[in-house]
Amino acid sequence: MQETEQVEALIKNDAVVLGLLLALLAAIFYTSNSSKPIFKKFYSVIPMLLLCYFLPSLLTTFNIVDGEHSQLYFMASRYLLPASLVLLTLSINLKEVFKLGSKALIMFLTGTVGVIIGGPLAILAASAINPDLVGGAGPDAVWRGMTTIAGSWIGGGANQAAMYEIFKPSDHLYSIMITVDVLVAEVWMAILLIGVGKAKQIDKHFKADASSVTQLKDHMHEFSQRIARIPSSTDIMVIAAIGLGVTGFAHLVSDWIAPYIEVHAPALNKFSLTSKFFWLIILSTTIGIALSFTKLRNYEGAGASKIGTIFIYILVATIGMKMDVGKIFDNLGLFLVGGIWMAIHVILLLVVGKLIRAPYFFLAVGSKANIGGAASAPVVAAAFHPSLAPVGVLLAVLGYALGTYGAWMCGLLMQVAAH
Repeated sequence: MQETEQVEALIKNDAVVLGLLLALLAAIFYTSNSSKPIFKKFYSVIPMLLLCYFLPSLLTTFNIVDGEHSQLYFMASRYLLPASLVLLTLSINLKEVFKLGSKALIMFLTGTVGVIIGGPLAILAASAINPDLVGGAGPDAVWRGMTTIAGSWIGGGANQAAMYEIFKPSDHLYSIMITVDVLVAEVWMAILLIGVGKAKQIDKHFKADASSVTQLKDHMHEFSQRIARIPSSTDIMVIAAIGLGVTGFAHLVSDWIAPYIEVHAPALNKFSLTSKFFWLIILSTTIGIALSFTKLRNYEGAGASKIGTIFIYILVATIGMKMDVGKIFDNLGLFLVGGIWMAIHVILLLVVGKLIRAPYFFLAVGSKANIGGAASAPVVAAAFHPSLAPVGVLLAVLGYALGTYGAWMCGLLMQVAAH
């Protein structure tokens, strides 16, 4: 493991890396819209979004770029993600979103339960295969490190940090668990994205009624077509100002509100209310929804959601760049435990999804609202249609609220399972 750390990446300048990522994205976009039979056949099997996600990971795996130390993900998640949420919610019809019904919430909560019970069951299964896999004592006890994965998989980074403080795994174990967390979650995301292209077949197998999702997509498309116009430079500048201006305002307020709560109401930390990122996502989405009731909504006709979608794809490329496939072989035992844990989460989602006849959209977004949170739930939702991104955000916010409680409960169960 130390040898891989000593090898320096070929490209360390983020400006060069960003150019490389955009060239990759442009090539994928161009070929996916090509009329050539070879590309049509290829993209009928491999979803475009999956490539935008997987190819950047190869840049890290083959040591061309340094995905671990690059600041591009931070830039995309803090600047482009909030801006994209504003632009994608600008034309949203909130009444139609609420018509999606309770199945989205049921699938989200099923995903949460899958993580809570999956951790201890994975420990029991792994100890039956090889007791050393989940052994260790004191700060090096594997179950302690796994609590940080539970925090990440139910809520997000803030909840993960909270579990680190509560259960106090060793720094070495924590760093390994971060790798397990990221790679297992990203492999599952890749599988979900493949499923997006086969959503109709999956819905047919589940006997699911996806009419509410289709209706929302159709209404959004119809509205977009009705007000469509060729954008002028002024239109594009106003759209950029709406997205990045609201993002700037959200940063300003979150920089004030999160520290204020931390000082005056530290108990609210368990709900992620002391996280600046939490407030950034909440404020951007809320302001975007508020603006959807104003005349600014008509900027959808000049391509607001298209610019928001471009921002989302840049975010996807930076997320993919964090995945180094080669690291799976460094800690195969712990990846097995993580894989079993994820499998339990997935099986529970499939069983409940089949029982309540939930559309694949709800399964995919319900899962990613837990495992990935606000950074990837809107990405998966937008893969179905850009207008569906807010559904992912709303569920991810719920994940932040439940994250610390759910992960704490999971941690206690894992402690019992380990002994």
